[in-house]
This record gives sequence, C-alpha cells and structure tokens, in this order.
Amino acid sequence: MNAVWSRFNIASIVLGFAFLYLPIVLLVVFSFNESKLVTVWGGFSTKWYVSLFHNQGLMDAAWVTIRVGLISATVATVLGTLAALTLTRYTRFKGRLLFSGMVFAPLVMPEVITGLSLLLLFVAVNLDRGFFTLTLAHITFSMCFVAVVVQSRLLTFDRSLEEAAMDLGAPPVKTFFQITLPVILPAIVSGWMLAFTLSIDDLVISSFTSGPGATTLPMKIYSQVRLGVTPEINAACTILIGLVATGVVIASVVNKQREVQRLRDEQIALRG
Repeated sequence: MNAVWSRFNIASIVLGFAFLYLPIVLLVVFSFNESKLVTVWGGFSTKWYVSLFHNQGLMDAAWVTIRVGLISATVATVLGTLAALTLTRYTRFKGRLLFSGMVFAPLVMPEVITGLSLLLLFVAVNLDRGFFTLTLAHITFSMCFVAVVVQSRLLTFDRSLEEAAMDLGAPPVKTFFQITLPVILPAIVSGWMLAFTLSIDDLVISSFTSGPGATTLPMKIYSQVRLGVTPEINAACTILIGLVATGVVIASVVNKQREVQRLRDEQIALRG
C-alpha cells in the first residue's frame, strides 16, 4: 500500500511540475524556431531575436516597463520599509488599525477593483493618464508586498542590539543606519526584487492607469497575442524568463554567501 501511494505521489509531483513548466520549456524552444509558424518546427534559428531588437514598438514598451519597474520598486521599497517599521515599532497609536488596513488592502483587493479605483481617482483629480499615473499605480499595489517582507524580518529582529548601541552613545538615526539597516537589508532587497517583478508582470492595473506613450511590455504582448502569437513574442518572453532566472540565482548565491559569513562570524565570536 505504501509503495502504491509512493508511486502515486511521485506521479502527481511529476505531472504537476510538467503542467507548470512544460509550457515554458516549449515557449523557449520555439523562440529558436526557423519557421514563422509557432507550432511548426522549421529548424534552429536566432533570427527572431534579431527581429525583436528591430521591433521599435516592443523596444519602446520594454523601455517603459523597465523605467516604471525601477522607479516604482525603489519608491515602494522606501515606503514599504517605513510602513513596516511603523507597524512593528509603534504598536499603539490612534488609527493604527486603519493604517494597517490601508497598507495591506492591495494584497486582498482584486486587481480589477484596484485598477478601476485608481482610474476614477485620476479622472476625479483631472490627472492625465500616462507614465506618471502608471508609476503611481505600481507603487500603490507593490508597496504592501514590501511591507509584508520587511515586517516579517523586523518581528524576529533582536532589539537588544539597538539598545546596546544606544547605551554606548549612538543616536537613534545612527543606530538605525549602522545596526538595524544592515540586519534587515536582505529583506529590503528581497522586497525590492519582488516589487520590481510584480511591476514588470502587471497587466490589469496597467491597462486602467496607462495612457499615450506609456504602454508596458505585458500590454504590448497581450495586444499582439490577440491577433496571433508571433515568434518575436516567444523571443521576448524567453528573455524575460532568462532575466528573472538570473536574478533569482544571483539573489540565492548572495544570500547563501551572507549566511555562510554570518555563521563564520558567530563561530569566531564564540571562540573569542
């Protein structure tokens, strides 16, 4: 009976991973297809990558996506970190429940509602939709994810380190930048990467808040897919997959090195 369940579990895992990753593998493979038909293999070729970089529409959309992602992720990281510090360090203040609800509302709010609400807001204040409104929208929905990541790290933070620094004469600001910030920096970096990934991946909210000259890459790809998938889209998606995978690998290596260094420092301190 256990052997049967073991085979069933293995088969379920294999089918699950195949369902998730096989379409991605096929997309990457057919991005090197010689044929213009995305479902017919015509031989190996990289011409669609060359064609992609000569497609001005996709290049402009990619540049807008990168700029929006960098700006929104940076601002959302600063605001999310401040929100996490406020919720963690100041447990009792008037309006804390309302503030917490406003910070974390985008986590549970459907994207359609968030996008429509932001659209109505921009129309009510007579703000023309474009790059600025698109960036504001991305900051709004990504800030809460940064706050969650940083707050989870702050909850396990040893406050005695800060107290020791202040007992030795360090002011609160210096204590934060020299003690607190280096400890929570991995969480801040993770929050930034998460915010950036969510920004370049968003389609629904961007569709409500973008305007002329502010078309993101997901919006451009979606508009072209409605008319038919082209090998250039496969090439663009493959590049995105490669960039995300590279970022994940680099982050994993950096975190692993930091963990090894931390363990070494602890061992040296214990020996001392």
